[in-house]
Amino acid sequence: MDFKQIIGQTHIVNYLKHTVDQKRVSHAQLFVGKEGVGTLQMAIAYAAYLICKNSLNSEICTRKCKKLEHPDLHFAFPVAANKVVKKHPVSALFLSEWRKFILENPFAGLFDWYKAIDIENKQGKIGVDEAQAIIRALKLTPYEGSYKVMIIWMPEKMNIAASNKLLKLIEEPPQNTVLLLVTENEEQIISTIRSRCQVLYFNNL
Repeated sequence: MDFKQIIGQTHIVNYLKHTVDQKRVSHAQLFVGKEGVGTLQMAIAYAAYLICKNSLNSEICTRKCKKLEHPDLHFAFPVAANKVVKKHPVSALFLSEWRKFILENPFAGLFDWYKAIDIENKQGKIGVDEAQAIIRALKLTPYEGSYKVMIIWMPEKMNIAASNKLLKLIEEPPQNTVLLLVTENEEQIISTIRSRCQVLYFNNL
């Protein structure tokens, strides 16, 4: 996914490019929009632009980001135990399903994701184990890109313990680190996290 594939939202594309080109990137950003408007697609495209803009081989870098396989591009999303992952479910255990899901269904929603990972009637969440994994991942220096980017999809599914654990990271992330929170329900995110993010609102297509 790159900016050329984004449908509409031209003003947001131009703004995000400008922040990178002018080196005025906010370290924590909240993308707010209803299902189907392209918030996650924008986050992935923006992450690729951040990571690959100054890459020695931008073509290879961009290709890795499009496949969601770049080592400096990280994801966190709601999960729950299923028939394969029975204990301590975290996003890292569902990455192959996640890549397939996003690449095949770029505008799919949360319940489509739950169906894809077969969690039956359980509710997915972003818990403390996930928060710890996010902190560990972002302590690392970038492998190949100018930045390392963590995209947290559906942060409204983050429980209070996880939210509190991530507050300091969101307020003061490591150097060259950007967190992109992609939400459909801004009001369900605790205020202390919302207040630490720059918020971008997406129009309906």
